[in-house]
Amino acid sequence: MDSGVNILVVDDDDRIRELLKRYLKSQGLNVISAKDAAEARKLIDMIEFELIILDVMMPGEDGVSLTSAIRLERETPILLLTARGEPSDRIAGLSAGADDYLPKPFEPEELLLRIKNILKRIKPMPVSPILKFGDTNYDSNREELRRDGELIRLTESEKSLMRELSARIGATITREELARKAGVAADRSIDVQVTRLRRKLEPSSSEPQYLQTIRGLGYRLAPDL
Repeated sequence: MDSGVNILVVDDDDRIRELLKRYLKSQGLNVISAKDAAEARKLIDMIEFELIILDVMMPGEDGVSLTSAIRLERETPILLLTARGEPSDRIAGLSAGADDYLPKPFEPEELLLRIKNILKRIKPMPVSPILKFGDTNYDSNREELRRDGELIRLTESEKSLMRELSARIGATITREELARKAGVAADRSIDVQVTRLRRKLEPSSSEPQYLQTIRGLGYRLAPDL
């Protein structure tokens, strides 16, 4: 992998922290570690990281709280590690702004694959504001959707959804967070709005490839690269 990629590993378990550090370094990554949130905050202020790997269960400030704090100032991708793998725990982490969630124990190879996927899909907005979905284009500046040059009308709710999804391309956004930020009712209404948007965005709304459902978690926008 790219040796210019800086990764911060935050875990209060010395053994796990050192194992991850050695393994990821062997894969060509620059790795710096911290034993707690306080030490992590100091490093984040000094170094520009491409990815932060956080243990959730830490003494003092936990990983979810630190994720929320980081999100107030930075868009650095965050991968949470935890022994708690219940859906409610994953939702809490993703709602705080994490990009992925890996329950312990895990295979190092799976962690590496998740790191590669995050680094590949979490990109800054391109200079061009145009996102491509097959023969359909979305202009994020104008909030306009066009197919073969013809304007497709979006409702205000659909514009709100596209605004939130396109701001975090490739990241999973929970139903609750998406509903809250897009101003849509938090019950099944968000699913109805997504279904309607898919009919305008996807070649086949029954087999979505661009506005993806991440089962048990939420939705993700994945335009053509």
